[in-house]
Amino acid sequence: MTHLPHLITDLGLILGAAGVTTLLFKKLKQPLVLGYIIAGLLVGPNVALFPTIFEIESITIWAEIGVIFLLFSLGLEFSFKKLVKVGGASSVMAFTEVVVMLLLGYLTGKLLGWSTMDSVFLGGILSISSTTIIIRAFEELGVKSQRFAGLVFGVLIVEDLVAILLLVLLSTLAVSQQFAGSEMLTEVLKLAFFLMVWFLAGIFLIPTFLRKAGKLMNDETLLIVSLALCLLMVMLAARVGFSPALGAFIMGSILAETTKAEKIEHLISSVKDLFGAIFFVSVGMLINPAMILTYAGPIAVITLVTLVGKFVSISGGGLISGQGLKTSIQSGMSVSQIGEFSFIIATLGLTLKVTSDFLYPVAVAVSAITTFTTPYMIRYSEPFYRKVEGLLPARWKAGLDEYSSGTQTVSVTSDWQQVLKSYAMDLAMFTAISAAIIVLAAKYLHPVIAANVVEGTAGDIITTVLTMVVLAPFLWALAVRHAKGEAPARLWANHNYRSLIIVMKFARIGVAILLIGLLLIQFFSVQVTILVSLAILALLFIFTKRIQQFYTRIENRFMNNLNAREISEAARMHHSLVPWNVHLTSLDVLPEAAVVGKSLLELQVREKYGVNIALIERGERTIMPPTSHERIFPGDKLYVFGADEQIQTFRDFIEATMLPETDGEGGKEEVSLQKLLVKNDSVLLHNSIRESGVREKTKGLIVGIERNGERLLNPDSHFVFEEGDIVWIVGSPWRIKGLEVARQESSSVS
Repeated sequence: MTHLPHLITDLGLILGAAGVTTLLFKKLKQPLVLGYIIAGLLVGPNVALFPTIFEIESITIWAEIGVIFLLFSLGLEFSFKKLVKVGGASSVMAFTEVVVMLLLGYLTGKLLGWSTMDSVFLGGILSISSTTIIIRAFEELGVKSQRFAGLVFGVLIVEDLVAILLLVLLSTLAVSQQFAGSEMLTEVLKLAFFLMVWFLAGIFLIPTFLRKAGKLMNDETLLIVSLALCLLMVMLAARVGFSPALGAFIMGSILAETTKAEKIEHLISSVKDLFGAIFFVSVGMLINPAMILTYAGPIAVITLVTLVGKFVSISGGGLISGQGLKTSIQSGMSVSQIGEFSFIIATLGLTLKVTSDFLYPVAVAVSAITTFTTPYMIRYSEPFYRKVEGLLPARWKAGLDEYSSGTQTVSVTSDWQQVLKSYAMDLAMFTAISAAIIVLAAKYLHPVIAANVVEGTAGDIITTVLTMVVLAPFLWALAVRHAKGEAPARLWANHNYRSLIIVMKFARIGVAILLIGLLLIQFFSVQVTILVSLAILALLFIFTKRIQQFYTRIENRFMNNLNAREISEAARMHHSLVPWNVHLTSLDVLPEAAVVGKSLLELQVREKYGVNIALIERGERTIMPPTSHERIFPGDKLYVFGADEQIQTFRDFIEATMLPETDGEGGKEEVSLQKLLVKNDSVLLHNSIRESGVREKTKGLIVGIERNGERLLNPDSHFVFEEGDIVWIVGSPWRIKGLEVARQESSSVS
């Protein structure tokens, strides 16, 4: 009889058990993750009712591969652009939750008498919610389109990135076995440096490679290439001291920006499901039922801390960010569970041998309980909100409403904010790229030249020259390039600000000199380094046009790769209609565009420009076809139908900026939600909205009116004001205040 390796029999046993539990949990409409964990428990060494696997070590290796593919798939869904688009409210809620749960987890562990490392890892385990479970619950309950669901998705995106940072920090803490603030800061800076370098280099190289090789790739080769890129980044991450999971996540997030992202995600899903199932089954194999019974008390305590702590922290973060009581409570009750990342963090503690054996099964038990409670928490969040609202004093509710309204302020970024942000971004980006090139040259290029070309001073000079050729465009961008845009020009035109701009310019030149010196000091003396650094800086200014052309090509390729998906989508929408020579194209509405706030009827698009707006994309919403009363908002994407000349004329019109009037010199107007009481001497009294001229006087928009306790949203222009009406206006506070002044002046004259 042919002998079958234990690894194959073990794999068959694992997948067989996983298949049975998958069907069972599908029937029960429960998360499949729990089914995999129970399957692992049944075929693991701690339960004797069923056949048991033999080689746990081999399964552990397969489970590590599962973690890699899980994180790779998560990166494909992540995209750094999504993180940029996440609102401030979601970020506040996510960071509030993570900080609170880290502290609660640590304190709970200490109160239970656990060691410091067990308590720290417990905090990490409790701080991250389960993306898979929440999305599944939202789909089953049909609440994905509700406002709180959008906030929760933003929270999950931020949490994913925080979880990656936690893996790095916990690994460092586990190795050092002490809370060294300097080491933690070093690791954070190191992580930020490598994230920036990997992302910039990846976006520059990988989409170009996939585009060039696109004609040679079918589904099979694309899958192989994608997995190869993933594992190469895993090797690179491990080489520089990070976890393999981090490398997989980074490569996934890079590929998420390419036009092949959806295809890769589809191809990789089967591989991810296979190894993901093995990972979660291996999680269940480590559970000891006897240990769960022994630690039933701590499990109950930690479950309660998780449910209450996450609800309070997320709801508190929502209230702080001005999301209102209902939205905050619904968000808080949606994320009261732990999941995949918690298992990965628990596995990290076991792998590094810094946590006790009981922590892992305790974490799995808490995850199982909180997963079962998640659908019920979401379902009963609205009734719970109504109960809370009924118990709150009227003064508290009024205060919360006023605070929530007050935080809905749209502040236009000032010129100084734009310039400082641009300078800081350029400084960080070009410094990181230059430092990476210098390190690579010293560590790899110089040894190769010394071994294969020439040694000594000649080898040092060749290394320096080759490195400087590569460095030149980035050093030029750091030290010489002028900032583009209207904001720098306006600040420069103001003589009061010129000295500060000059200081920032010299600061960037100083950093460039330091980077050149960092390269030269490795091969030459201090005196030579200083002289050559100044000479190289002078050459950057002398050959600025030639270097600028080189840099522009690099920048254009990077931006084309970064926006490849959007460009491809626009190309698909750009169809010609022969023989009329008209086509459909998309135009983005900038926040400062002159068309913002105006309706299509006011703009008279068809009459003036001969084009038609076929549809408007607003976030996740598609308006098709828009009515004549539809208004244009910042960030809208307009799909316009017309001839080339007509579309270009309309494009010039919507890209024309309309600078808001200001009350003083410099800065821009603040826009906020204000309320105005109609009194017996008000200029609004007995006038309709149109007759009152509120829009013209305040440059604002009436969005609601309260009368006798009833609220009317978006009132008609023929609505007549009466005494006692509370009018809600979105506009400039000082202009709205002018209506009060007009009332007082009118009263004094009479």
